[in-house]
Amino acid sequence: MVDTDLVIADRSGPSHLDGTPSRADQGAVGVYRRFGKRLFDVIFASLALVLVAPIIMVFAVLNKIEGGPAFFGHTRIGANGKPFKCWKIRTMVPDAEARLQTLLDTDEAARAQWERDFKLDNDPRITSRGHFLRKSSVDELPQFWNVLRGDMSVVGPRPIVSDEISLYGRRATKVFSVKPGVTGLWQVSGRNDIDYSRRIRLDALYVRRMSLFLDLSIIGQTILTVLKRSGR
Repeated sequence: MVDTDLVIADRSGPSHLDGTPSRADQGAVGVYRRFGKRLFDVIFASLALVLVAPIIMVFAVLNKIEGGPAFFGHTRIGANGKPFKCWKIRTMVPDAEARLQTLLDTDEAARAQWERDFKLDNDPRITSRGHFLRKSSVDELPQFWNVLRGDMSVVGPRPIVSDEISLYGRRATKVFSVKPGVTGLWQVSGRNDIDYSRRIRLDALYVRRMSLFLDLSIIGQTILTVLKRSGR
């Protein structure tokens, strides 16, 4: 797990002791938020798609050969609460929703975990190849297309479903004021190994401390995480 305090360290200047950026830092963050971040997103996503397009196509073809769609588009909540289709390489069986409902109706422990974390340790919907795609984060590569479309940023808060909004409480307005990210502070700080409340705090912390340096730091840490195949 990455030390979050090290990841969010801001080298551009002093900040207040409560973690709020100084006035000079706020000005830099404002310029980056309004102009620089979108430019960075377009350049980075364009280059990334050129590099990963062959990988995406290989797994898309394998999915089609087995039957079912190559990609999976799930409705997520974007900036200012606007929903969008978040695209991934399909990692689940075609009847995934039916299998999930059957499990939740018959397994009390699984239902409790789903209601608490919106995930399952032993998910019957994931295919054998899907486990590899998720472990390596390859399934998320099509999200660079979402970045080019303007639905997402390369770095940002977690893209969540509408049922999770209420869990953010007073932090919802801050977190959903920006686009969700392909990666983020939550991912390099433990990802699925941290509890839900900490994920929310990390999302809010990222929005408050957003900067080019922080984004580059998170991208670098994400690459290390992917190379170690430590994602889930």
